[in-house]
Amino acid sequence: MALDEFLCLYRQGFARVAACTTPIALGEPHHNAIVFQQWLERCHEQAVAIAVFPELGLTGYTLEDLFFQQLMLERSQEALLALVERTAHLMSVGIVGMPLRWGDSLYNCAVIFHKGRILGVVPKIMLPRYREFYEARHFTSGAGCSGTIRLGTQEVPFGADLLFEAEDIAGLTLGVEICEDLWAPQPPSGALAVAGATVIANLSASPVTVGRAEHRALLCAAQSMRTSSAYLYAAATVGESTTDLAWDGQLLIYEAGECLAQSDRFAPKGDMVVADIDLDRLRQERLQTGYFASTHAKNFRRIRFAVNPPLQDWGLKREVPRFPFVPLRLALCEQDCREAWNIQVHALCQRLKAAHAKTMIIGVSGGLDSALALLVAVKAADCLGWERTQIIARTMPGFATGGESLALAHGLMESLGVRAGELDIRPTAQAMLAAIDHPYGRGEAVYDITFENVQAGLRTDFLFRLANHHQGLVIGTGDMSELALGWCTYGVGDQMAHYNVNAGLPKTLIQHVIRWASGHDKSVSPAARAVLESIVAAEISPELVPNQGQGVQSTQQMIGPYALQDFTLYYVLRYGFAPKKIAFLQLHAWGDAKKGEWPLNYPEQDRIAYDLPTIIHWSRVFLKRFFGTSQFKRSAMPNGPKVVAGGSLSPRGDWRAPSDGTATLWLADLDDIESYKL
Repeated sequence: MALDEFLCLYRQGFARVAACTTPIALGEPHHNAIVFQQWLERCHEQAVAIAVFPELGLTGYTLEDLFFQQLMLERSQEALLALVERTAHLMSVGIVGMPLRWGDSLYNCAVIFHKGRILGVVPKIMLPRYREFYEARHFTSGAGCSGTIRLGTQEVPFGADLLFEAEDIAGLTLGVEICEDLWAPQPPSGALAVAGATVIANLSASPVTVGRAEHRALLCAAQSMRTSSAYLYAAATVGESTTDLAWDGQLLIYEAGECLAQSDRFAPKGDMVVADIDLDRLRQERLQTGYFASTHAKNFRRIRFAVNPPLQDWGLKREVPRFPFVPLRLALCEQDCREAWNIQVHALCQRLKAAHAKTMIIGVSGGLDSALALLVAVKAADCLGWERTQIIARTMPGFATGGESLALAHGLMESLGVRAGELDIRPTAQAMLAAIDHPYGRGEAVYDITFENVQAGLRTDFLFRLANHHQGLVIGTGDMSELALGWCTYGVGDQMAHYNVNAGLPKTLIQHVIRWASGHDKSVSPAARAVLESIVAAEISPELVPNQGQGVQSTQQMIGPYALQDFTLYYVLRYGFAPKKIAFLQLHAWGDAKKGEWPLNYPEQDRIAYDLPTIIHWSRVFLKRFFGTSQFKRSAMPNGPKVVAGGSLSPRGDWRAPSDGTATLWLADLDDIESYKL
């Protein structure tokens, strides 16, 4: 298979959708049908699967009593049938609005058609009769309607109980509602979503008034989030009567509460917005919540169709954040950092009170994680009215501790006013290595895992004994990224503590929380702020192996860039995506060096691009460690607060997994990418 197939959005669980608003000729359905055809051809050229147009767009919304005119109704049907025939060669499903007579009543309808076939007709249920609206004068509500309607030579499903399901795009099931349906206390789209609709299209007229654009966006965002769906909204624009109203043609596409695309309003020539919706994401959200049981589908009829999209690289029309745990927008990033900080601080306060602790004990290395944990401890002490000297902080140099990190540790402790000290573990470590007959204990330069873990273990032993001695709790420093990769030693400080305030934060977010606390919280002095800037800029290193002329021991050279590994962690933990899907997303996020798309103050040296082979290499490392070798460490992790919405790794919370699992399935899926002739 060609690489283009791997890069095809339809291969990776996405579907391209469009919301369109076109200038209309009021009361001229044949003219409007020709315009719709032209716009559907544009959709086809962009591989759009579903395109929605405004309410009553075939005739115009503001015809008033002209809707009752026999000629208008007849010409509308003629225009529809001509439109369906002329678009039979297009891949896009079209959704247009028009008045239709069913029995002896008139209905405000959405007609769904595809490749020369009318799939179904959905009538509007909620008919507004307040303020400027008077729809009940002309139309009958479609509530409870279920049957068929004859359009030309076709007998077509008619009713509010219709779902339209793509046979060849997993998870693409369309539900339709019309304008006011969304504004009702119980929108029909709620029932449609519970029955299986992942995409809701809303044909709207909605005249514009001051503030209404914001109200529409709020409703679309809320309904898409509530229903775990994609919501497509298309409002009427130029051509409607301005007797007493005005029209702005607002277009919106939301996915699970997030805006993927929106138009400029008041476009004189109409407009179209296109976005790629992540069907896998929506289906995984629903799978996890359990609200969308298949038993609800029995009250709905399902009409099936096949899109048959070309399997080629169409690009991806959506933003894929490089740092999914870190919002790109400065204001939102600062908001998240403030929330994370407060969660950590107040969770620690509660634990200290519940444990009747007299002190906090913390090891300070001069690195990111212990810096944040110490800041949280200081703020918790301030909130509880403790003296800062009740925080017993120790830096514990080992055989490979560098002078720079040691100075940073001392500088941070002193600037924060805690009871600081240095506890040299080297004599005890030397004695232990000799006692267990390790070569280093005999004077040989052997730097194996035992050599490393003797140092890590002794640091933890000292901290716990200090806690016994001073009636305190050991504050853990290990972060969520390290727990995910198993980059922590069982029973040691980055895995074990009395309470771990950092366990719910990924590495890529921690530096931003430190910067936020440094710049916004009064507990951090100017002197401490200067030290923290140096800590954030320093190389991430465990400093357990002496420098042998190869530079400082680099964590990211061994387990991969945290930027990539946190990306994988987010999509594994939050959505349960397969490795191929994650690699596809990573390539779109990281395939080019995009200097303008980085969170505030992210280190310049990390602003690089990663090609697909590199992504696959580090994904393999993640999968082996996460699924194969490190769960037993997470199964025994101490208490700590969940912080990010992406999830946590607590065995008592978001992540429950067997300690003796394997990574076989995930590695095989990653290996399958190689069949695409990279």
